[in-house]
Amino acid sequence: MQSNVEPELKHTSGLINPQERLKHLINYSNAVEVDFHIPPTRYYRSGLEMVRMANVYNSEGNYENAYVLYLKFMTLFLEKIRKHPDFNSVPVKMKAINQAKLREVLPKAEKLKERLLEQYKEEFNRYVAERERRKELPKNSADTLATETNFASASTLVDPSSHSFVNVETPRNIDDITYPDPDAAARRPRPVPSAPDFDRAKKPSEIFDSKYVPPGLRLVIVPGQVMVQFQTIAQKNTVNNVETCGILAGKLENNQLIITHMILPKQKGTSDSCTTMNEEEIFDLQDQHNLITIGWIHTHPTQTAFLSSVDLHTHCPYQLLMPEAVAIVCAPRYNETGFFILTPEYGLKFIANCRKSGFHPHPTKPPLFMVAEHVKIDHSADLQVFDLRAQ
Repeated sequence: MQSNVEPELKHTSGLINPQERLKHLINYSNAVEVDFHIPPTRYYRSGLEMVRMANVYNSEGNYENAYVLYLKFMTLFLEKIRKHPDFNSVPVKMKAINQAKLREVLPKAEKLKERLLEQYKEEFNRYVAERERRKELPKNSADTLATETNFASASTLVDPSSHSFVNVETPRNIDDITYPDPDAAARRPRPVPSAPDFDRAKKPSEIFDSKYVPPGLRLVIVPGQVMVQFQTIAQKNTVNNVETCGILAGKLENNQLIITHMILPKQKGTSDSCTTMNEEEIFDLQDQHNLITIGWIHTHPTQTAFLSSVDLHTHCPYQLLMPEAVAIVCAPRYNETGFFILTPEYGLKFIANCRKSGFHPHPTKPPLFMVAEHVKIDHSADLQVFDLRAQ
């Protein structure tokens, strides 16, 4: 249906009318694709975490981001997931839980749609009124007003080609919400990263205390206790040249992902690999504590901190479903800790399309992984540890 807004309002100074602005937001939210190489059950698990994040955004008044996640959730599970070749393998119980979430989300999304449309109308009208008032002012007065006034509703200016949305009450982070759309992150222009390079004389806190966060990624807060406690727990395996791995989970707060829990699942380790077992135990624990998966951690008992070919494939699903997901590698022999992600503009897609398994060579240029610059170490943050290996 075409809008009835006057043409000059649609095309003047890049201004976009409220209905079109909402339409862009909906189109952006519907751009969800399913990677058939990720088991559908992982999407169902990630869907629950998506709703948890949307609920947080909603409670914090970040309505655009909440609406985007609710719509992505509905698009994913009302339409896209059914095309997965293994859709019929999803347990009935898991589908039932998902259906209950859909019934919960539908009215929330509709309410947010109405709220956002009213907000866009108010911002649009304020902008038009201010623009008309400036036209009526003498030139000197208009210049003074432009200098002295920080007019909030100018945020209704939208570049339709970029689909980048800015709102008076929310930060410029709608394009951050690519979860679980892997291609959106890969499409964003970024400087080509260099290969990971570590100064072993520096502690992780000195490397990652920068306030810089790459565009499109939310900040990930890592308690300093994560590395300390994990290496203590893994010491017996490390002495025996056996890798140890754990899951990093936490919460979304003020548009930051905060690691609050470290879970050590039942696992099988070798000198250069580690495989988790009994994943349902992990899922149940995360449900009990309302946790979001933010990444994983593992040791390299005898090697330096880097991502092996197996590590790259292990991390890929994490990052496809959560662009900020971080892989932490502890190398005790070299007193080295690495915080990594797959390069969003190349490595993520390359590994997602690689069908090889086990240890195998990959090209090194362009780099497939990079230092995770969106990580901040917080030595005062609390951490809960659940070791499921002995249970």
